[in-house]
Amino acid sequence: MNIIDQARRQEAHSGEFLRQMREKATRLPASVTVEGYQPATCLFQFAIEYIEMAPRLIQCVEECAQKSRRRALFLPFIDTATRYFTQPSIVLARYDGLDGLLIKAYLCHRLMEEMYENNQSTRRSHVVDMEAIRANLLAHQLIGEPFANELDESITVTMLNLAGSPDYYELNLDPFVEELGKAAREWMREYWENLLTRNHIRFTLMP
Repeated sequence: MNIIDQARRQEAHSGEFLRQMREKATRLPASVTVEGYQPATCLFQFAIEYIEMAPRLIQCVEECAQKSRRRALFLPFIDTATRYFTQPSIVLARYDGLDGLLIKAYLCHRLMEEMYENNQSTRRSHVVDMEAIRANLLAHQLIGEPFANELDESITVTMLNLAGSPDYYELNLDPFVEELGKAAREWMREYWENLLTRNHIRFTLMP
């Protein structure tokens, strides 16, 4: 969180990220509607909350893995997600401030999303619901293509390294799912479900 606080102080002086959001607000796809009076501010606040969610999500997964006695299995995912912030690659290190943190948070959220999707127990649980997917899609738009597509490709490669065999998909992770479900009821599901609406953003998945 110190990294986030530092980036927010930097933004308070520069206003650079808010300027970027003003540009993004004029070029959103038809599937995204910002209904607030100041669209750039809505996108800005969404990005802040999305960024702040990342370390909380990592902590939640670690605690649930510990309680379910599956920590060793999830440790590679936790370490990888943490390193996005603490030891970014040379490519990511070029991006600082809130725009850099948005990129790192996106990688973290996408990694966790793929982690759930690649195991039948966690996929069945629906802990990662449609609102989380919409939030990731919006973050993808705010980062912009083609760079966001490159980030998605890097996540695919990472997943192949962390859970590339069918063994991971077939593992019974119901004890982890049970712990994660408890955590979701406490805060995570509500946070995701209200993230877009409280920032006056409506996301319609096109047919």
